[in-house]
Parts: sequence; C-alpha cells; structure tokens
Amino acid sequence: MTQNLALFDLDNTLLAGDSDYNWSLFLISEGLLDEKTHHERNEQFYQDYKDGCLDIFAFLKFQLQPLAQHPKAFLDTLHLKYMDKVIRPMMTERAQALVNQHQADGDLCMIITATNSFVTKPIATAYGITHLIGTDPEMVNGEFTGQVSGEPSFQAGKVSRLKAWLAQRNQRLEDFSKSYFYSDSHNDLPLMKLVTHPVAVDADETLLAYATAHGWPSISLR
Repeated sequence: MTQNLALFDLDNTLLAGDSDYNWSLFLISEGLLDEKTHHERNEQFYQDYKDGCLDIFAFLKFQLQPLAQHPKAFLDTLHLKYMDKVIRPMMTERAQALVNQHQADGDLCMIITATNSFVTKPIATAYGITHLIGTDPEMVNGEFTGQVSGEPSFQAGKVSRLKAWLAQRNQRLEDFSKSYFYSDSHNDLPLMKLVTHPVAVDADETLLAYATAHGWPSISLR
C-alpha cells in the first residue's frame, strides 16, 4: 500500500499568525530586546517577506543573533512561556482537525517552514507532528552561535531540503500516490508546483491569484 505525503507550512497557515515575527515581539515584551532598534527592522523584514524580496541571510543574521545572547537552557524555559502566551492562541481548531485527518488517513505528515527550528519544533510537537524541516540555527557545544547551519528552508530551499530529507529515507516525492502542500504564501510556489495536491490556505493576493488561475483549492483554517 502506497502512502500519501502531507506537508504543512506553519506561519499564517497552521497558525493564525507568524511565529517568527511574534518571537521578536515577545522578546521585546520580556525586556530582552531593545524595542526602538529591533521593532522597526522586524517590521521591515516581515514586509519584505510578504513582498517576496526578503534577503534571507540578512534576516537570519538579525533573527538568530538574540539566541546567541542567552544560554540554551534559559531559552528553552522562555519558549515554554512563549508557547502559552503567544502560540497556543494562534493554533486553530480547523488546523488541528486537518492535521488529525491526514494522520488518521495514515499520511506521512511534516511541517516545512522557513522559521528556525528552535522556535518551531515545540509548535510542531504541539500539533502532534513529528517531522519538521525548519531553518537550523548553528550550535556549538550545545549553545547557539547566532549563525545559520546549512541551507535555509525558504522558497526553493524548501524543495532541496525536502528532497534531501526524503533521500535519507530512500524516498522521492514521486514515490507518494498523493502529495499535499498547504501554504498561505507565494514564497512557497516552488514547492507547491511540485506536489500533486497544492492547497492555498488563507492565501496572500499573489498566491490566491495563482491558485485560482491553476484550479488549486483555496481554504481557510481560521
């Protein structure tokens, strides 16, 4: 019996909000980042992402640097508070029901996100999803360096990271009878074009127009 593959983007797809953007706001609210210097850049990077012109390496340098300023153990404790205060209110019943349905069908489920895996791994776990591809922060001796490790899972990087992950399992995308990818963002078009069942979720204008023109389903998980 052949298995299906269900891929989920995270921010503004399974979540009714952006975990990366809100992590910075959370750190500001905790007094761990300077609001004046950080908030404006955070807003600009978020706009660049939405506009499709994000310099991913400049953004990662900005976003991963705060991780290097604190011990991993402190960050783990901080993340528990972030989950309760910020993330759980963004987790929708419809999103959980969609994940549950794919799991009940026996599909191989994965969250694939450009957001770093420190922020996103506990969120994937909260949804009951074991497999995650996120941008990996570099670690040395158990602590974050503020640098990125390997290729960011952003735009075409999601395609190459997924193919590499499948290759480690002696699998290819073509091995699955059906492959689903749920996303809100036109930044995910490279991977959406490769799966058999792309689904636009609460999509941005660019993705919605593309989905409509190509007969892709469009849904809301809000």
